[in-house]
Amino acid sequence: MSGGEAVSGAMDIGERRFEWGSRTYVMGIVNATPDSFSGDGLGGDVDAAVRQALDFEAQGADIVDVGGESSRPPGSVYGEGAAAVPLDEELARVLPVIEGLRGRLGVPVSVDTTKAEVARQAVAAGASLINDVWGLQRDPALANVAAEADVPIVLMHNQLGTEYGDLIPDVIASLRASVAEATARGVARERVIVDPGFGFGKTPAQNLELVRRLREIRDALGLPVLVGVSRKSTIGTVLGGLPPGERVEGTAAAVALAIANGADIVRVHDVQAMARVARMSDAIVRGWGPAP
Repeated sequence: MSGGEAVSGAMDIGERRFEWGSRTYVMGIVNATPDSFSGDGLGGDVDAAVRQALDFEAQGADIVDVGGESSRPPGSVYGEGAAAVPLDEELARVLPVIEGLRGRLGVPVSVDTTKAEVARQAVAAGASLINDVWGLQRDPALANVAAEADVPIVLMHNQLGTEYGDLIPDVIASLRASVAEATARGVARERVIVDPGFGFGKTPAQNLELVRRLREIRDALGLPVLVGVSRKSTIGTVLGGLPPGERVEGTAAAVALAIANGADIVRVHDVQAMARVARMSDAIVRGWGPAP
């Protein structure tokens, strides 16, 4: 598929088929970290993380995203950014959770990591999607892992600082470069999902522009788009400084508008509420009729 074409077709993630354009899919966030920006980090409590993932499936999640390193950006309203997590510690956080879900969870597990070795071991443990918040800029070998294991990969736009020549064209160009790097390393283009990086290397105004102009990104790249607006600091800023736990309504509004503007997957903390938002948004955007 060349850039500029509408997104269509399907992607197998694990044992599930995702039909792009049929509806919006919901990714539930399981933070196996002590320092998540959203306040929902579960630290080393493997049983709690497994329970949360199973609850998310019951609440309507189509994918569960397990991460062992906070992606809180530097200079955020939460401080100086999350500290880097050593490889062994990140593995110790995510592998027991993924292994604990094997055979119990009916939806695919994604591993949220920027390290190729974590991705490699997570896929061996049962993960069937790699989610890289640095779009191969930190560890390009993540693409090799995806290619060798034939699992899809999410490539997110990210940068240090918020300076752009022209926001949307710059984001598109960066994502295009990430996709080119992935395909050069053997990942089939139809196994790539892109994420414009709401909340990463962008001001609140730039984040809002991303959602407003999301369809331009989707159409330019011709790839399915994942959007992660859930509980982000931009929502707190717009709503007068609300803390993460009080941003559900703002998240709902951002999710609904992201769907209206072309999002294929929404990555969220509040799965039950956002699955309902997605269903209602899809009914309006894609059409709905009562069952016969």
